[in-house]
Amino acid sequence: MNTKLRLASAVAAVAIIAAACGTSATPAPTAAPTAAPTAVAPTAAPTPAGLTGEITLWHSYGSGGGEGTAFLKALKAVQDANPGLKVTVVEQPFSDIFKKWETDVAAGGGPDMFIAPNDNLGSEARAGVLADLTTALTGKLEGFAQVAVDGSKVDGKMYMVPESLKAVAMWYDKTVVTAPPTTTDALLAAVKDGSVKLGLNQNGYHMFGFSGAFGGSLMDAAGKCTADAGGFADAYAYFQALKAAGAKYYTDGNALKQDFQTGKLNAVIDGPWQTADFTKALPDKLAVAPIPAGPKGKANPLTGTDGWYINPNSKSIDTAVALALALVGTASEQVLTDGAGHVPAAPGVTISSDIVKGFAAAAADGYPRPQSAQFNNYWGPFGDAVNSVLDKASDPTTTIAGACKLMNDANGIK
Repeated sequence: MNTKLRLASAVAAVAIIAAACGTSATPAPTAAPTAAPTAVAPTAAPTPAGLTGEITLWHSYGSGGGEGTAFLKALKAVQDANPGLKVTVVEQPFSDIFKKWETDVAAGGGPDMFIAPNDNLGSEARAGVLADLTTALTGKLEGFAQVAVDGSKVDGKMYMVPESLKAVAMWYDKTVVTAPPTTTDALLAAVKDGSVKLGLNQNGYHMFGFSGAFGGSLMDAAGKCTADAGGFADAYAYFQALKAAGAKYYTDGNALKQDFQTGKLNAVIDGPWQTADFTKALPDKLAVAPIPAGPKGKANPLTGTDGWYINPNSKSIDTAVALALALVGTASEQVLTDGAGHVPAAPGVTISSDIVKGFAAAAADGYPRPQSAQFNNYWGPFGDAVNSVLDKASDPTTTIAGACKLMNDANGIK
């Protein structure tokens, strides 16, 4: 797939193996720390100074969690360097943040800025609830990972200040799982014999990467669903085989997280946002490996870009953009990499954690999250398909064919 090749080459070119919010409890690396080189100057992203005024921002990092702690530490450093800047921070539940932003901004209100994945970037840009940042960011992102820059665009225009890259991988307890399975066959065998106690989030996001391992392709260049052409049904049949072998599926991500932290599970597929909390719970036991490869190649988890969105209603757009650039700059990203396991977009960040390197590799192998209107209609049909094959033992081939038809129908594609 061309997008995947472009992602892999872009990551290689800028060496994105570089960032995430680690904490002081992050395990020491087995290899010497490395700095992420860049293909273009500068070697470090500049931090804007002399910011003044008042800004309100939203985030959904979670009160008291490691990711939120790292973010607030980075923000404090920016505020300390800019005493004339007043920032009001409001935490929003992640489940509500997009809808609340869309509703408030459409009504003429809302905060100046918020940070989130590019889940809704395309639809929000098309709805006019995001400021066009193309001119404001010209020349300001030199050295940033190209895949993160591309992930901030819709129809060639910039609508987000890129902060980090995220893709899921396999967390495991290395004191128990000494040799993590590298293939889907090996993982199934390890679940069967009990050596791997696997937990999986039951949804169309966390499990997407298995489709690539079985040769599946979701859409063609025109946005038509092609999942029914092969690969996806094999992956969904594999989900059933894992369940029969003893893998546990969760519709509550917090329950999966708790079971991994308490040892009921020794392997889970989840993202780098868990780094701080997993490290606190299992400080000397953690390791990360890719989702196992399948008979048709590597897994391809969805690779998303997190970043700062700016309110087109804001009376302080220039200040909000400058603050966003400060919060994604090298100094801030070093804090988020060390404290929360973020894979940074910024150049010049040193990665000393093998965990962060593992997630950078997962992002490099991933499927760049599309911003097309057609992709928006993936979630409902395929989320239902996951539930159907696992909860009702539905036939995977029939189920995928139905999901693909529903997606195409919703997109008006025959």
